[in-house]
Amino acid sequence: MTRAPRIADHFKLTRKRFVIEQVLVDPAVRDAVRAHAMQHGEAEDLTWRRVRRYLDEIVPFFNILAYYQLGYHVSRIVLGLFYKVSVEFEHPDPFRGLPRDSVVIYLMNHRSNADYVLVAYVMMGDVSISYAVGEWARAFPLEYLFKSFGSYFIRRRYREPLYHAVLEGYVQLITRNSVTQGVFPEGGLTRDGALCPGKIGLLDYALGVARDPAVRERMYVVPVGINYDRVLEDRSLLRELETRAERPVTSRGVQLREVSRFLFWNVTRFLTGRWKRYGRAAVTIGMPVSVDRWLSKLEQEGTALFEIPRAERLPRVQEFCDDVLLRIGAIIPVTSVPLACAALQSFDADYVTRTQLLERMGAMRDVLMELNGRVVRADRDITDTFERAYRMLRMRRMIARSGTGYLILPKGRPLITYYANSIVHLLGPFAEGVRARDALPMHDWERAETQRSRTPPLGARSERS
Repeated sequence: MTRAPRIADHFKLTRKRFVIEQVLVDPAVRDAVRAHAMQHGEAEDLTWRRVRRYLDEIVPFFNILAYYQLGYHVSRIVLGLFYKVSVEFEHPDPFRGLPRDSVVIYLMNHRSNADYVLVAYVMMGDVSISYAVGEWARAFPLEYLFKSFGSYFIRRRYREPLYHAVLEGYVQLITRNSVTQGVFPEGGLTRDGALCPGKIGLLDYALGVARDPAVRERMYVVPVGINYDRVLEDRSLLRELETRAERPVTSRGVQLREVSRFLFWNVTRFLTGRWKRYGRAAVTIGMPVSVDRWLSKLEQEGTALFEIPRAERLPRVQEFCDDVLLRIGAIIPVTSVPLACAALQSFDADYVTRTQLLERMGAMRDVLMELNGRVVRADRDITDTFERAYRMLRMRRMIARSGTGYLILPKGRPLITYYANSIVHLLGPFAEGVRARDALPMHDWERAETQRSRTPPLGARSERS
């Protein structure tokens, strides 16, 4: 199997105190401290204390033993317990020719909190990835584990300019020192299963180091597509979508009961010998995108990215991010459950015969192959593919067998839409029919895009009556 390049990111082994001191002497951070102190009438020494608190919160302590010993074995056991993991590359040997000291940023779609473990496991032994992790993981023991693996914490939706100056200083420091990073450009988990528009904050910070020609020529962005036959938190995500929330809508007590019930149910199945894995967790790694080549193209068009005002630079970065998202969307793996769900949703009925369903799945798979879709085990007989999906659909009570066909259960329809949405943009002539029967509410950004243009954004769904 083709391997990712072994990037020399020894900077991750640097002591946390040294990293903090490096950010503190950043001229941009000093300017931000002065501006914050002046604006708020605060003494500069108090502002510097605030900066140190931010850095203590952000900066990880990389523990090589935790990452390569504990991390590898735990991730292998946990992932192997729940999923059959597969990884493939968009093209053979995509990293050939990249310099050993490349600055690499992996951009990936975000379907589950298991993404952190899945991609780290896939890359482990070749590179260690430093993730940007949200506030949800700032609880014992998650915070300790993530920081020991080299991940850094960020406050999402926190608008204070001083904080963002500190965060930018840290991101640029590790990028400049070739620390391999994993970034989810959607800014959070997808609630409806479809790709969301890109958010460019962290990407813009990281790209800032390309002002240095020596860094620019060895900087690459690698698209990564992720998909699952079962996302562990899918029902919680659908509840958040229904209430338009971007964070859990249930109390901690309810969440604890749900997690306890989930653990009890699965432990019982394991102990009684009825345990079955949740299908496939699949990763596709795309071709590296040269930042130097992108910047050179802009310069040929008359735009020097780092010489124009920020208000003009950010739209260019957004275009770059959107292009990478298109690449991610094109390589999202198609596993058996999303394929079966897309086929079910393409029918304008709650009951589908087995013959119709198998024919539609086969036709969709043929289209995917013609359009270079990344179909996992495309060589398998379509009947076998469906049977693997059916075990999961039946266990989740999404469909039930009735006579010579299958009945979509009322509570199963949203989940079917959720999984179909992960691949609908790949389905060519079938896409419109699948989107037309979408059972989920629209995001506000989708509604605005639909009203503004007849062409929906990547992953968006058509308006429903």
